[in-house]
Amino acid sequence: MRDLAAGMGYLVKGQRWVGRHGRWWAFGMLPALLTLAGYAVALVFLGGWSDDLAEWATPFADGWGSPWQGLLRTALAAVVFGGGLLISLITFTAVTLLVGQPFYESLCAKVDESEGGAPTPPDVPLWRELWTAARDSLFVLVRVAGFGIPLFVCGFIPVVGQTVVPAAGFLVSGFFLAVELTAVGLQRRGVPQRERIRLLRARLGLSLGFGVPLILAFLIPLVTVLAMPGAVAGATLLARDLVPVEEGAEDAEAGTEAGADGPEAVGGAAVPDVPPYDRSGPPVPGNPYASAPPRAVAGPDPHPTP
Repeated sequence: MRDLAAGMGYLVKGQRWVGRHGRWWAFGMLPALLTLAGYAVALVFLGGWSDDLAEWATPFADGWGSPWQGLLRTALAAVVFGGGLLISLITFTAVTLLVGQPFYESLCAKVDESEGGAPTPPDVPLWRELWTAARDSLFVLVRVAGFGIPLFVCGFIPVVGQTVVPAAGFLVSGFFLAVELTAVGLQRRGVPQRERIRLLRARLGLSLGFGVPLILAFLIPLVTVLAMPGAVAGATLLARDLVPVEEGAEDAEAGTEAGADGPEAVGGAAVPDVPPYDRSGPPVPGNPYASAPPRAVAGPDPHPTP
């Protein structure tokens, strides 16, 4: 339960970070606005052509009388538009991250810089970063589909389909949203995608606490636009915890000692903080990317790694 609360805490801290850096909040909204505009145009065209598509797909109904021909083609047009809308909701975040790769890379770098202990990102050209992001997003979508198809079939089971399946769907979607959003921060630390998924799966409660509330909020596209910069900032803070860097270990320790007896100071003002995710326990087994040792704490380990 503490992991779940810590994951939600990263959401709060990410939104608070962009609230303190208003210019970066506006900067981070640009990719989501561009993606939303593109999807809106596509859906308008799809809505205008859905009747023509339905008529083209049902030539056998040309001789049908009223009202059966109209009912069939109207229902088919509604299915076409609904399918386009569903695809838009499923792919919006992935496309936004792909379009905004340069934006979110800069935002992630600024978060690392402001928090101390920024890593040295891999020296690769922009086109290769975009290709890697597109490949990784496609891989995630394939995995989501691998879970989604069985869940869709199970949705026809009475009672289970109306209770367990929707809950499982939100959990799966929330986990993979956390995978997508932490991708930028973990790529900067040289962590490949399969290892990113393994790290987040090892901290499943943390991942779900971060991703599931976002999935619920992202069902509203406008909320996606407003919350995306803070979501990326929060995911960067989460990535910093999963894969710390040696250069920031001393700074982080100094900051912890300075703030041990009171709230976090930002810009000279005391700001109440969300309790951070406690890394005092041993690192994730087999994680070669966590180069900084965990912080020492007095007493027994309150959160042993499962």
